[in-house]
Order: sequence, then C-alpha cells, then structure tokens
Amino acid sequence: MSDFFSAVRVRYAPSPTGYLHIGGLRTVLYNWLLARRHGGTFVLRFEDTDRARYVEGSIEKMYAALEQVGLTPDEGIRVVDGQIIDEGPYAPYLQSARRERHVAYAQELIAKKFAYVCFCSKERLAELAEQQKTLKQPMMYDRHCRSLEQAEVDRRMAAGEPYVIRLAAPLEGTCVFEDEVRGRIEVPWAQIDDQVLIKTDGFPTYHLAATCDDHDMKISHVIRGEEWVSSTPKHLFIYQAMGWTPPLFAHLPLLLNPDRSKLSKRQGDVAVEEYLGKGYLPEALMNFIALMGWNPTSDREVYTMQELVQVFDLKKVNKAGAIFNLEKLRWLNAQYLRSMSVESFFAVCLPWIQTLSDDQAFLQRGCLIVRDRVEVPTISVTR
Repeated sequence: MSDFFSAVRVRYAPSPTGYLHIGGLRTVLYNWLLARRHGGTFVLRFEDTDRARYVEGSIEKMYAALEQVGLTPDEGIRVVDGQIIDEGPYAPYLQSARRERHVAYAQELIAKKFAYVCFCSKERLAELAEQQKTLKQPMMYDRHCRSLEQAEVDRRMAAGEPYVIRLAAPLEGTCVFEDEVRGRIEVPWAQIDDQVLIKTDGFPTYHLAATCDDHDMKISHVIRGEEWVSSTPKHLFIYQAMGWTPPLFAHLPLLLNPDRSKLSKRQGDVAVEEYLGKGYLPEALMNFIALMGWNPTSDREVYTMQELVQVFDLKKVNKAGAIFNLEKLRWLNAQYLRSMSVESFFAVCLPWIQTLSDDQAFLQRGCLIVRDRVEVPTISVTR
C-alpha cells in the first residue's frame, strides 16, 4: 500500500433503500474479514444522496441485521436505542451531510478542466437516447455542452437555467488498473461516459461522493460487487484529477440462483432478516456466505469466524459467479445445531414450539427426539 494509507481501512457504504441483501452481507463480511486479518478498521457509511429512493427506517433495519450476525462497525454510523449516531474521526458518515464538501470538490474539478457544466434538458437527453437506440450506438452523452465558452456558462447559470456538472473523461487512450480479484483490467476511455457528478438538485451522484468520501476517510481497499467494474475508470480518473492516491479495488462475483440468473427477490428470500427469522443461525449463515466465491481449502466446509479471519485472502476469491445453494446452507445450519448443548438447542427451537404445550420438560424431550433431523427450526421442528 501507499504511504498515504497507514493501515487497512475498509468500508461498507449501502444506500438506505430497504433491507440488508444477502449479497450485501457477503460484501460486509469480506470487508470485515480483511480488516480483522490485518488489524484494520471496518467503517459503516450510508450513501443517502438519492433522496427519491430513500426508505425511512432502512438504516435502523440494516444496522440491526449487522448486529445480529456480529458484524458491527469499528467506526461510522451506529444505532443506539433506536437513535442514529453519526460521529467519529471522519464524521459525518451520512453522505447527505457531506454535500457542501462534494460540491466544493466538483468546483475544483471544473477549475482544473476535468469537469464541466451541462445544461441539456431531460427532453434533449431522451431524444439523444432514442436516436442512439435506433442506430444501435452506445448509450452515452454526446458531450454537447463540453465546449461551451465560460461566458455562456456564466450567463445561463445567472439566468437560473437548470444544470448538472459532468466529468470530462479522457477522449483517447486506455484506463489500466489492477483488481485484487480479477487481475489486470483495461478499459478504453472511448467507452467511458461523461458521468454526471452533481445533479440538478445539487446532490452528488454516487460516483463523485463515494470517491471523495473514500479519499477523505483514507479507505485503503474498496471491496464491492462486480457491477461496479465498469465505473471504476471514472472513479480512478477523479483520483488522478485531484492528485489523490487511489485505494486498491476488489470486485466480488455475483451471487446467482441455481439457474445462474442474478439472485433476486423473485426467486426466493434475499433479505438477511428473512433467513435469521426462519431459524438459520448467524454462525451458520456467516460460514455459508464466506464460502460463496471463496474457500481457503477443499477438504472442509465448517469454519469458525476466527478461522476465517486467519486465512482470508482477497486474491483467492473466485472471478466466476457463486451459486446460492440453499441445500448447503441447510446442511451447515444442521451442523451448528448439532454441536450445541442441549440447553442451547432447546432455546433456539422454543420460539417455534412453545405454543404446542405449557409443559417445558415435554417440549425439551420432543426436541431431543428430532434433534438429529433438524436443519432449520421453523421448517423442521414444526412439521
């Protein structure tokens, strides 16, 4: 790592738009494991600048899910007694509270000729997109406003005309970077759009805000889903334009359904709380998620969290998508249930059977009879 990074600092920075997705849980876990492996810091930040998609209560729900599986942050957003606490050495960690800083960075990019003001209306952009679709051309902004004279920009801004700020991406050459999972990646700059950095509402897009916040918070590794690979050149260009040292990037493979489609709500549960609510143990779920795309050895499946910390290596994460095998999760859950003491096993099962009888001794005897056949309490015990 560069001297800019004195230690491993990683972050999970979700949008508060609902629940904690099972794919998001894997991202959290890999960040957490890397931080623990190297004595680093795991930061929780919320990227809430897309106000149209913000869901009230999401932060509290997602934090509660992280608490249940034992992945609470070392720094950043916390929820205490229902109250969101935003404090720490690099606060605020709610992205919307950093808006003035993001706008200042955008203005600096404009001053350096690495960004520009764009006045194109939604109607013009829609017409452009339709033309490109008809001609089967890449769906990209045509840089119509990139060459505007400063006098015209000043006049139109003074008149109150709506505008966005766009990145002035390079027009030729190739962006080359090393991905901790995928190795060397090369992307021609001709394929990179002039991304919007500041929207008409004055809020930053993810591309500007996440990059600036990662720099400000000295994030050393950005571990995220593979859908962000195509955006990484934009982020690296911002680092270069600002004269900053970029972090190391690692893009994780997709989680897939058995039919190799992207894991989605349409084909089953994807929220962490849904699995915990059915009786899957946090330890089993963590063990299962850790092996979704990575396995330190081929001769075992059951690991404690401490064992996972000791052997975790980003470079051993697979590039190919990982199949979400529910049967394997059930099997792992059964292994953890059978390793429990009698008292602990009964405590886990009790919420689903306590209405069957007031006789606790009777219920406990019943649990012991079916113990070797139980995989998930809410499915197995109540049958």
